[in-house]
Amino acid sequence: MDLTKVQAAAPKLLDLYKSARISLEKAGMAGRRAAVYLVLDRSGSMRGYYKDGSVQHLAERALGLSANLDDDGTVPVVFFSTEVDGIAELGLDDYEGRVNALHDGYGHMGRTNYHLAMQAVIDHYAESGATDPAFVVFQTDGGPSSRAAAEHVLCTAAKLPIFWQFVAFGDPEDKQFAFLRRLDELPVPTRRVIDNAGFFAAGRNPRSLSDSELYHQLTREFSTWLTAATDAGIIR
Repeated sequence: MDLTKVQAAAPKLLDLYKSARISLEKAGMAGRRAAVYLVLDRSGSMRGYYKDGSVQHLAERALGLSANLDDDGTVPVVFFSTEVDGIAELGLDDYEGRVNALHDGYGHMGRTNYHLAMQAVIDHYAESGATDPAFVVFQTDGGPSSRAAAEHVLCTAAKLPIFWQFVAFGDPEDKQFAFLRRLDELPVPTRRVIDNAGFFAAGRNPRSLSDSELYHQLTREFSTWLTAATDAGIIR
């Protein structure tokens, strides 16, 4: 999507679009195409991050990234806790306040199960008929209830043109994020055919991250994966 389309559809996102483009260019991904997904944690401990706008903030930045990578600028969003709580879409013409409106409509906030949300993304991507790879921004504030299931889905999905960028909200030194670091570092090729995941901690106040730093962190490992996935014949 070009700048004039973004300016017409969502002028408030124009600066985000430009910042994301700079990061993509620096990462050598100018002109690359991808379907951007957003996965959002609704476990009980996330309540404050919805209330203070941190989750909406991340969603808007995902839209800015999507507007560069995908012509329609639409981001499928999977909300999860114990199960998949809901699946919706954010668009350039319908995003302001939408995350909390959706969140409020899904009711009870449960535990944390990554694997169900991951499978929902895989299923949505397969059913969409997309030919471009998928870039998944997967936000959480803690480790999953079922770690073995999350590892299994991630390793199995390494054969698919899907990259998982895990973004942690909370204290970067918290031991609960050790599992996310483990997912990022699962060995290749003994556990998965290629490295298909990245991780970074956005901190206790995710909104304090500058747009340029957030986009740098989001795209840093994605560019490496694109090369590896192309070399392995996963992306054609």
